Amino acid sequence: MNKETFTDYSLAELEEELKHEKYKKKFVFSLKNTLFTLITVAACAVLVAVFMMPVLQIYGHSMTPTLDEGDIVLSLKGSEFKTGDVVAFYYNNKILVKRVIAQAGEWVDIDNKGNVFVNGEQLDEPYVSEKSIGDDCDIIFPYQVPEARIFVMGDHRDVSLDSRNSAIGCIAEEVVVGRIVFKVWPLTRLGMVK
Repeated sequence: MNKETFTDYSLAELEEELKHEKYKKKFVFSLKNTLFTLITVAACAVLVAVFMMPVLQIYGHSMTPTLDEGDIVLSLKGSEFKTGDVVAFYYNNKILVKRVIAQAGEWVDIDNKGNVFVNGEQLDEPYVSEKSIGDDCDIIFPYQVPEARIFVMGDHRDVSLDSRNSAIGCIAEEVVVGRIVFKVWPLTRLGMVK
C-alpha cells in the first residue's frame, strides 16, 4: 500500500492545490450570491407586477385602433380616473379594457351619429375612428352615471360591449384592475397609451 504524505509533494504543487481550493470556494460563493440575487429580483418583479403594475394581454377588437388583439400593456393600480383614461376591470371572471367616458353623477348622451356628450358638452375623441351608437345599446339617453360608478366605452364603438349595454352597465371602482399606461408589445408600437 502506497500512502501519500505531504512530503511526497513539492511546495509549488501544494500552493497550486491551495489556490485551486480557494478558487472553488470563491466560485461556489459567487454562484450562491448570483442565484440569491436573481431569485430576489424575480420575486420583487412578480410582486410589483401583481400588486402595483399588472401586465395584461389584449384580447378582442373593442379598443382598436388604440389597442389591438395581442398587444401587451402595463396597468397602474389606483382609484383616480379621469375622462379619457383607458382602464382594465373585472367582468364575469374576465378582464375587459375600455375608456372612461364619465364619472359618478355626470350625464351621458349619445346622438344618432354616435357623438358622445357629457353634461351637455361633446367629447373630443381623436381615438375613435368610426362613431356609432352601437348595436347592443339598450339604455335610454340621457343617462346619469350612478354613485361610485364609471361609464366606459370601447374605442371601436360598433363592436364594443360596454356601459351602453345594461348587461355590463357602469362599472364599480372596486372592480378596476388599473389604468392602462404603457404598451410594451409589439415593440414597433411601444409607448404610452392615450
